[in-house]
Amino acid sequence: MGFPHVWDDMIPDLLRDLVEPPLWEVTALALGLIVGSFANVCVHRLPRGQSVVTPRSRCPHCDAEIRAWDNVPVVSWLVLLGRCRRCRTPISLRYPAVEAVNGAMYAALAAIHGPSPRTVAAMAFVTALLVLALIDLEHQILPNVITLPGVAIGIAASLLPGSPISWWEAAAAAAGGYAAFWALAALARAYYGEEALGQGDWKLVAMMGAFLGWRLALAGVFLGALLGSAVGLGLIGLGLGTGRTRVPFGTFLAAGALVAVFAGEPLLAWYGGFFVG
Repeated sequence: MGFPHVWDDMIPDLLRDLVEPPLWEVTALALGLIVGSFANVCVHRLPRGQSVVTPRSRCPHCDAEIRAWDNVPVVSWLVLLGRCRRCRTPISLRYPAVEAVNGAMYAALAAIHGPSPRTVAAMAFVTALLVLALIDLEHQILPNVITLPGVAIGIAASLLPGSPISWWEAAAAAAGGYAAFWALAALARAYYGEEALGQGDWKLVAMMGAFLGWRLALAGVFLGALLGSAVGLGLIGLGLGTGRTRVPFGTFLAAGALVAVFAGEPLLAWYGGFFVG
């Protein structure tokens, strides 16, 4: 009869320990691995117009339902040697890689910012960027179901305690980013006579502005464009493309935004140092 009272005393203490250093980083890592598993579901299903909630995960080859103990992030892939338990078909390395990368990003954010609502918002943002990057890389689309709510969530996150930007800066950066890319798309369309910058890119930049503010969003766009240009020139140099070869620009924008999240401020300070003294 005394157990309920024991749990009443223990659970709050346990939860408090999990969201305070040194366990906070471990909690963030575990959460990141779990959310990374869900990110894999989104990457696979969203471009196909499927629900990310139901049905439960299945092997795409033999349609066998993946049981809970075979769906533990990273660990299950290693235990199964990267193969389906039933049909032994290889499971793409992408699945544990996405889980591991997402977990590592959550742990890094937890270490940098500590336990705060701002950290949780940043975690949601980096996962959204990861999903968008992979979907655009494979399908050349950036689903509205991520970017549009992402703009609203980014602006709402600016209202949280400790936010480095105000709500009006978040809203202005989102609107300005969208308008700037709309204008670039119009100029590119007039020059090339065809679409050269999809609307998904406009919305992604708006989401970046909402979460990062104009300075870091601009840095992310610059880094993304630099990376995209380097890849494009590399393809041309290798004879694998031409000046009109389409590249998944959203993937590079998302990569630039991720760099801005983790290293944007030091990069801006380093760059600004060239104009001081």
